Amino acid sequence: MILAALLAAPASADPAVVKFATLAPEGSTWMKVMNDFNKELQEKSQGKLKFKFYPGGVSGDEKDVVAKMRIGQLHAAGVTGRGLGEVATEVRVMDAPFLFRTTAEIDHVLGKFSKTFDGYLEKAGFVNLGSAEVGLVYTFTNQPIKSTEDMKRTKMWVWEGDPIAEAAFKGLDVHPIPLSLPDVMTSLQTGLIDAVYGSPMGVVALQWFTKTKFIYGVPMANASGAILVSKKFLDNLPADSKAVLLDLGKKYTAKITELSRAENVQALAAMQKQGLTLTQPSSPDALEKYEELGRKARRGLAGRLYPAELLDQVEKAVEEARAGGKSVDKKKPKDAKPQKG
Repeated sequence: MILAALLAAPASADPAVVKFATLAPEGSTWMKVMNDFNKELQEKSQGKLKFKFYPGGVSGDEKDVVAKMRIGQLHAAGVTGRGLGEVATEVRVMDAPFLFRTTAEIDHVLGKFSKTFDGYLEKAGFVNLGSAEVGLVYTFTNQPIKSTEDMKRTKMWVWEGDPIAEAAFKGLDVHPIPLSLPDVMTSLQTGLIDAVYGSPMGVVALQWFTKTKFIYGVPMANASGAILVSKKFLDNLPADSKAVLLDLGKKYTAKITELSRAENVQALAAMQKQGLTLTQPSSPDALEKYEELGRKARRGLAGRLYPAELLDQVEKAVEEARAGGKSVDKKKPKDAKPQKG
C-alpha cells in the first residue's frame, strides 16, 4: 500500500534553468557573485529556478552570446558595453569618450536615465536585471602621457570592431592598431603595440601592466556592464519565479559594481607599487584640450549609436553632478595619486 502510494504521488517538478553566459572566468569577482546569486535564487524560489553557468567565453564572444539569446540557446548573460551595444546601441552613450571623471557622476546619470536605457533594451527583447559596471578605463603606455601630442606618438591598441574606442582615438588624432583581445599580450611583447587601455582590474587580470610603465590618470571612458535576460524567457516563467529573479538581480548587480569599484581602486594602487607611474595632464589647458576632443568624438557617434538629444541630456546631467558637488567620489584611493617621475 505504501509503495503504491509513493508511485502514485506526483514527482516534484524539475527546476527551470536559466542558461547564463559571460566572458568573466570562473573564480573572478563576477562569477563569485553569480554563484552567490544562484544559491539564493534556488532558496528564494523554493527550488523552482536556478542558473547554469557558461563562464570564460565558452559560449563565444558577446556578439555570439546575444545571438544565442535571441534564438533561445541561452537565456541570460553578463555583458560589457560591447554586448549591450549588440542589443541597443543607444545605451552605449554611457561608454562615450571622456564623458565621466568619477563613479559618482556615473551613479548620478544612471539614477536619471536607467529607465530610459532599460526601455531601449526591452524594446529589443531583453530585460536588464541591473547595471554591473566594469569600471573607468585608463590608458597604459611605455612613454609618459601628459598631452594629446604625447598620445599621438604611441602605438596604441584598439579592440577591433569597437566603435567607442575607435571614435575616442580618432578624436585624439591617434591611429590605433586593431587587434582581438587574445592578441594584445603577444603584441605588447613583440613591440607591435606599446599602449593599451582598460579598467585597472582588467589590466591586472590580463597581466598587460607587466609590459607597460605609465598610467595616464584621466579616465578615457566608462566601461559599462549589465546582466541581461531574454524577455521571452522571463515572461514564460511563473509569476513568483519571475519576481524573485528580478528582485535578486538588482541586489547582486549592485554587489558586482560595489566589488568591481573596490578592486579597481586596489588594482590602480597595486600597479603603482609595482613600479608604474601615474601621470596627469601637464597643464589645465592640456586637460581642457582632452575634454574638447572628447566632446568632438562623442558628437561623431551621435546619430550612429545614440541620438544626439540623448547625448545632450546625459552631458547636461554630468554637468549637474559636477556643479552640485557630486563629481567627487566618497572614497578616494590614497595610493592613486600622481607619482613623481
